[in-house]
Amino acid sequence: MDTFDRELISNGNPMEAVVGFSRAVRVGPFISIGGTAPVAPDGSTVGVGDVQAQTIRCIEIIKEALEQAGSGLHDVVRTRVILTNIDNWKPAIEARKLYFREIRPVDAIMAVSRFVNPEWLVELEADAVISGWGDHSAA
Repeated sequence: MDTFDRELISNGNPMEAVVGFSRAVRVGPFISIGGTAPVAPDGSTVGVGDVQAQTIRCIEIIKEALEQAGSGLHDVVRTRVILTNIDNWKPAIEARKLYFREIRPVDAIMAVSRFVNPEWLVELEADAVISGWGDHSAA
């Protein structure tokens, strides 16, 4: 049975060490990316009041984490779009399809009562499996 190293992917958020989470975790060909908020590098909220802009920012953060893990959006197999208002699903999906229309990962869209920061209208999660892993087991 194969065993895989566990690689923690960080984006430099100081809360990662305090709370005990990672932006993403890669185990072999599998990458999981946790709740991704629409945050700028300086910690401010991107697109306050604009679900589509916030969704785009979340996907860009996910893309960066995947690339840091040796992958990319093309390897995404599942996304989860989490909204504070389910009526905002259309602008969130309009943003999502800019990136995933051809890739077509499975998806879930759900609503929660709120996020830690009340400016956040959406968070995204993603899972990826690096394609061709069996062909590139040393990757």
